[in-house]
Amino acid sequence: MSKTHVLVVDDEELYRRALARILGRAGHEVHTARDGSEALGLLSRQSIDLVLCDVKMPGISGIELVRQIHELKPDLPAIVVTGYGSAEKSVEALRAGAFWYLEKPFDQDHLDVVRRLVDQAIEHGRLRTENRQLHRQLAERHRFDNFIGTSAAIQGVLDTIAKVADTDSTVLITGESGTGKELIARALHYNSRRANRMLVTVNCGAIPEELLESELFGHVQGAFTNAVSQRDGRFTVADGGTIFLDEIGDMSPNLQVKLLRVLQARSFEPVGSSKTIEVDVRVVAATNQNLEKAIAEGRFREDLFYRLNVLPIEAPPLRDRAEDVPLLIQHFLKRTAEEKDEPQAVVSEEALRNLCAYAWPGNVRELENLVERMVILSSGGEIGIEDLPEEVRRAPAAAATAPRVPSTGLCFSDVVADVERNLIEQALEHTGWNKNRAAKLLGMNRTTLVEKIRKRGLEPKVTDPQLP
Repeated sequence: MSKTHVLVVDDEELYRRALARILGRAGHEVHTARDGSEALGLLSRQSIDLVLCDVKMPGISGIELVRQIHELKPDLPAIVVTGYGSAEKSVEALRAGAFWYLEKPFDQDHLDVVRRLVDQAIEHGRLRTENRQLHRQLAERHRFDNFIGTSAAIQGVLDTIAKVADTDSTVLITGESGTGKELIARALHYNSRRANRMLVTVNCGAIPEELLESELFGHVQGAFTNAVSQRDGRFTVADGGTIFLDEIGDMSPNLQVKLLRVLQARSFEPVGSSKTIEVDVRVVAATNQNLEKAIAEGRFREDLFYRLNVLPIEAPPLRDRAEDVPLLIQHFLKRTAEEKDEPQAVVSEEALRNLCAYAWPGNVRELENLVERMVILSSGGEIGIEDLPEEVRRAPAAAATAPRVPSTGLCFSDVVADVERNLIEQALEHTGWNKNRAAKLLGMNRTTLVEKIRKRGLEPKVTDPQLP
């Protein structure tokens, strides 16, 4: 296991050496600096896990050093070292971003305290770093370019997401099962200013009515049988972030009334409590039901529907985007090969034509499951017509309507390159060749977009020297 690196900053050599000796004996790799400027220079060259700095130093004070460290490296913990009677400085350091503080002098009785505090600070920094990386990975997974397809139907969805993601307005996502409604909800959250806070998902159709209210709004101890302790609801957990209410059409009329109040007042009472809790939550709901029909049948409140349907997004069924089927198949083949650490399978031309002609009642989810099954059951790494389920083999695979595919099987490197080129061209045309906006729409860095434009020799249809 590699050693952790600790930086000790103190203008007094006696205390600098004392701390270095204590930390060195505890197994840390210790670096030292005599002042803030020297410390900042070392931080620019060396990876450090923890900084311990004195409050009173010439030049940059310990408080200012902590503040600069917090701005430059927000996950790097810092502990300030103070003299007796410096409580107000300790508080100031904590407000500047310090993890905690130590008091001079360091005697034998306090060595264990110092070691424990140092270990806790390093662990805290490690967890913050991992949490930030996790958020970054989640955001990466749910960028716009994770939507597979070039059809007008899916591009229309992406265009809507780009327009409404960074608003706080309520969104209602409709569409058949398996069309990717949760993927749309995640894209809305992770491309919004709420991306660093929680996205909380609740399947309203999977939780019994008597438990759903507590799940959403929480409860106090003794509110009902088995309520042995207080519990926060999903709305409280999602404060500052987004709550995704899936299968909203299955919610009971009683809970619909309470949800309506949350949407109107942004407040609620936990079960068994008279205390009102206010929350800042964006609500995204989804359903595969026809809510207007449910309203006519008295199963869904009309006023709640209009509160939810502020920004409607319809997830298109796969049968309406048949031109996306080859790209989706390629995506699932590649992912399956990576997961199994095996060579990627290919699909014969005949099999692909049937796959494209099939109606896909289960939509993208059905296609994903079928690709995994075909990879497992096929032999020789090629998926032929004989590997398809009977209902897919019976599909009217007319050559005139099925997408053109390579005669040697499904090899998509050129197809994907063409698709990427088309996506970039569409984004540039949509934004009037504003590269900043186009990059944001595509979910990539501006420099990456500029490089792709250069490699593909793309130019605006009408040359304008003032284009950004």
